[in-house]
Amino acid sequence: MKYKSKFGFGCMRLPQTDADDPTKIDQELFNEMVDIYMEKGFNYFDTSYAYHNGTSELAIRKAVVERYPRESFKICDKMPTWALTSEEDNEKFMNEMLERLGIDYFDVFLIHNVNIPWFKLAEKNNTIEYVKKMKEEGVAKKIGFSFHDNSKLLKEVLDKYGDIFDVVLLELNYLDWEDPIIEAHKCYDLCVEHGLDVYVMEPLKGGVIVNPSEEIRNEFEKFNPDKSIASFAIRFCASLEHVKIVLSGMSTMEDLLDNCDTFENFEVLSDDENAFLKRMAQKLSESVAVPCSECGYCVDACPEMIPIPEYFNLYNRSKNQPESNIYRLYFHKLGDEKVPADECTYCGSCLDYCTQKIDIPEELENACEHFETGFSPYV
Repeated sequence: MKYKSKFGFGCMRLPQTDADDPTKIDQELFNEMVDIYMEKGFNYFDTSYAYHNGTSELAIRKAVVERYPRESFKICDKMPTWALTSEEDNEKFMNEMLERLGIDYFDVFLIHNVNIPWFKLAEKNNTIEYVKKMKEEGVAKKIGFSFHDNSKLLKEVLDKYGDIFDVVLLELNYLDWEDPIIEAHKCYDLCVEHGLDVYVMEPLKGGVIVNPSEEIRNEFEKFNPDKSIASFAIRFCASLEHVKIVLSGMSTMEDLLDNCDTFENFEVLSDDENAFLKRMAQKLSESVAVPCSECGYCVDACPEMIPIPEYFNLYNRSKNQPESNIYRLYFHKLGDEKVPADECTYCGSCLDYCTQKIDIPEELENACEHFETGFSPYV
């Protein structure tokens, strides 16, 4: 039960009836997924004011809150830090989230996406003191923040406010564990030093880990043909002692069933498995053109509204399958339907908001060059 209780349902990437419209959630499929998840003894749902353009909370209300007793599930929600313009906004957003969800308290409430610019907004608008008050008044059982920056900023936040919080939601996976930019290992250790529970987001790094090259897929198949690539990534996170929740965003029934199997039959990673994942992390980091987790924060910051993660996704897939021209077709088709990648003005507005610290303008240019080279519209 120790490890089974760690499986959280991330509601950032719910199933959709229209792939191009995040508000078109497939409620029927989501309800079915929730039923299986709950029947198997899991009960933690993570959402945000912003997920699915505000409709994730409504979907949870329909699938969970209106169909199950309140004591049978836990809900985590997050303050939209980037949208704060005054102290009064804290209460406004909090009340709106409670109303959307149809609940009167949060099991966990987080300050969303603490990075350098948004941490300043949280301090300016007294959000840290506000969530502390939420806990004191019973509106939130546990409080914390989700973190998207390096260990230097995390140390600053924890040294200043660590005694207020219960939880830190970290981006953590075996690809980022020793990454010198994300510094997942160092961030994990800082949380442990401050006595805080670690919750994990992006265990699959937005799909990067489960969409590797054919060579890496074959390596996993040879190592253990009975386990999915996703299961190794999930087990890496859940095997860590101080990790209490591992979130997985699931948009298909197959995703859910695979994760349920992983936690129902959980095995702590062995030394051999850890060594194998370390080798795969090295190979994966060398094969990924852009380590984008597809969080989408850059799009919100972009004055041109370029769908940056979609271009990077196609770029990565094309680099991993250089013999195929299909992703070139998709890249150009995307540019016909949405703002083209070469509309980037190099303003740099996106840079502070990138959770992966990618030089987005440079990588967009690289993607454009890659897809223009040798493109044949007849392939």
